[in-house]
Amino acid sequence: MAGLSPCIDEALVARAAEVVAGLKRKQLTLVTAESCTAGLISAALSQAPGAGEVLHGSFVTYTKANKAMALGVDLFVLKSQGSVNAEVVRQLARGALARSPADLALAVSGVLGPEPDVDGNPVGLVYFCCCHRHEELRVLRADMGQLPHDTLRREAVLQGLAFIDTCIER
Repeated sequence: MAGLSPCIDEALVARAAEVVAGLKRKQLTLVTAESCTAGLISAALSQAPGAGEVLHGSFVTYTKANKAMALGVDLFVLKSQGSVNAEVVRQLARGALARSPADLALAVSGVLGPEPDVDGNPVGLVYFCCCHRHEELRVLRADMGQLPHDTLRREAVLQGLAFIDTCIER
C-alpha cells in the first residue's frame, strides 16, 4: 500500500482490518493507550477500511510523567513498581476509557529494547490490558524474548490486535 509507514505493512493492515470488522460486527468502539508501541496499534487500525466508525483514537503515553498526567496512572505505583506491570496497564486502560466515549480500551506497556528499561525490566516483556466499560479488566503478559527492536515492536502490535479480538468475543 502506498504511503504506509515502514512499520505498518500490508499484512499488518490486513490483520487490523479483521479487528475493525470484528468491532463493527459487535457494534463496539475502541480507544488505545499505548506506551512501548508509541501509537502503532491505532496507526495500523486507522489504515483499515471502516476504522473511522470504530476507532476513537489513542493516547500515547511514553513516559511515567505522561502516564500520570494524561491518563491518571498513580505516581506512587509508577515510582514503586515501574511502568511495565499489570497494575499500570490496568490504570492506563481505565484512564483511557474515562477520557473517551469508547466502549473498549486496549492498553500496552513494555520494553522493546534495545536495552532493559530503567526499572530493570527485560527486553521483550510487554503487558496488555483490555477492558469494556463496567467490566472486569483482562491482562495479558507477553515474554517475547530478546529480539531486534523492530521485530519486537511488530510482534507487540500483532499481539495487541489479537488481544482486542479476544476481548470483543468475550
